[in-house]
Amino acid sequence: MEQPLMKGQKPMEFPHLTAAHKDLMVSLISALETRLDSHLLASSAVPPDVEFYQNDQGTSQGSLHIRRGLPSSHIDFVLASWLHLKVPTGSAMNITNLQAYLKSSTDVPHFQFELVQCSPTYFILFLDVTPRKDLVLYPNYLKTFYEEAQLETLRQRLEQVPETKPYLSSSLYFRGVVSPTGILVSIKCEEVGGTDRCEEIIREHVSPIAHDVMVIWLEKYFSGATVGVTERAELEKRDLLVKTRAIEMDLSSSLPLQFGQEVANRVLDVIKGVFGA
Repeated sequence: MEQPLMKGQKPMEFPHLTAAHKDLMVSLISALETRLDSHLLASSAVPPDVEFYQNDQGTSQGSLHIRRGLPSSHIDFVLASWLHLKVPTGSAMNITNLQAYLKSSTDVPHFQFELVQCSPTYFILFLDVTPRKDLVLYPNYLKTFYEEAQLETLRQRLEQVPETKPYLSSSLYFRGVVSPTGILVSIKCEEVGGTDRCEEIIREHVSPIAHDVMVIWLEKYFSGATVGVTERAELEKRDLLVKTRAIEMDLSSSLPLQFGQEVANRVLDVIKGVFGA
């Protein structure tokens, strides 16, 4: 049986991760919250029984941390989470996530980072600033937030690592939401290097690229303009659809299977409340 958090241990200390994976998550969250601190409410939007939760057997555990934006800021909320899930083979999967969602008062893209440890030698990475407008209908949006930001250079940089391969999601909807410069790759070190090589890739390649994307996103956020009333309504409608679909696809079915319906409902109620879904 998995053990609950040790006394004094904080959920966002990521107790189940490898050293490089843990260091990456801690540094990303710290960097994001430090830059946005004056734009965020000080208190967490998550009650203690959702900040850390587990199933009856203690074999699956999770943690959720959410800070809402101040009424005067463009930040809707910042969300960090991890899931430690036992799989039928007896091994465990670790899913870490960091998201920054913006209000409809700005059209700056959202920030998305997810790193999934499927095994000690197999990871899946998703890193993107997800568009909030149709890139065909709004070519200036594509130019401002993607072409001029040089995000494609970062995607190509990670592509040069031999152990990384493009990861094709089975969800056609998900593929339609990701930006043209979004990074979605698998990292496999099963044949050469093993766990040490995976740690090296995360530390020397994934981490600096993730931080670079975050820095670019933050620059766009702080320089972003306030949009008009009509445009806000369009952004709000699109954002709500994306958030609602994210809950349906990622959580509504998987959480009850791993944690039971009671725990899942408790967690989902908090997320739906913050998402406005």
